[in-house]
Amino acid sequence: MNLSFKFSGFSDEIDKDIIIQFTALNKMGIRYFEPRGINGTNVADLSDEEVENLITVMNLYGIKASSIGSPIGKIFINEDFSPHFEKYKRTVWIAKKLGAKYIRMFSFFIPQGENPADHRDEVFNRLRQLIDYAKQEDIILLHENEKDIYGDTIARCEDLFENLYCDNFKGVFDAANFVQCGENTVEAFDRLRKYEAYFHVKDSKEDGTIVPPGQGLGNYPYIMKKLIDEKYDGFVSMEPHLGSFEGLADLELDDKMLKLEKGGEETFALAFNSLCEIIERVQK
Repeated sequence: MNLSFKFSGFSDEIDKDIIIQFTALNKMGIRYFEPRGINGTNVADLSDEEVENLITVMNLYGIKASSIGSPIGKIFINEDFSPHFEKYKRTVWIAKKLGAKYIRMFSFFIPQGENPADHRDEVFNRLRQLIDYAKQEDIILLHENEKDIYGDTIARCEDLFENLYCDNFKGVFDAANFVQCGENTVEAFDRLRKYEAYFHVKDSKEDGTIVPPGQGLGNYPYIMKKLIDEKYDGFVSMEPHLGSFEGLADLELDDKMLKLEKGGEETFALAFNSLCEIIERVQK
């Protein structure tokens, strides 16, 4: 495949052990990873020593960090923001140590049954604080359209970007998350493309079931053809979610994903190979 973009992935879905993660990425020819779970510890919680050890292993296996798969903004909007902001500052430090210019983040969970519009002012207040610090530290925040946060629909993503988009606050597009919010992914791609600087790859059926790319409503042939035609030169990061993995319970609000069989190298490779098949097909 002759592509201008670069593959990356949440390799903690392969195994919690970073050496097993990197060994599998090497076998697949993927040269980047999106650090999230490192030997069972969230990347934002790594000690100084663990960060240095990670850098050593990255160099040993020739793997670079594309973006930090952080939990920043993945708290409820009515939770105390001060300790979370301290975690954010630590995450920025870790990102710079690992050589990643991007940090994936979110726009806060909205309590069930409440109107997101009622929390808009506080969402924007917190995001502006995060963006101001990103500007100070020369880091780019990538907002992901996670289900049940403020920016989970096309309209609310547009609201965020129309008001806050800048060199230090851009979007990461996740098709499966839009499907799970009842949104059309072609419409989402077309309306938000000018704001998106990064792409996650996972697919979903209408009922929320995660499937390999191309088997759900993510419209990956359309998306990949568009990215290839425009010579997109950023990252395409695998986040298969085709099986459960250590740390998943900290990422999901419900237990649907936890009921899956354990994932690993096989499910990660299945998702990656499915995407590669789509790319080869649309390139013809």
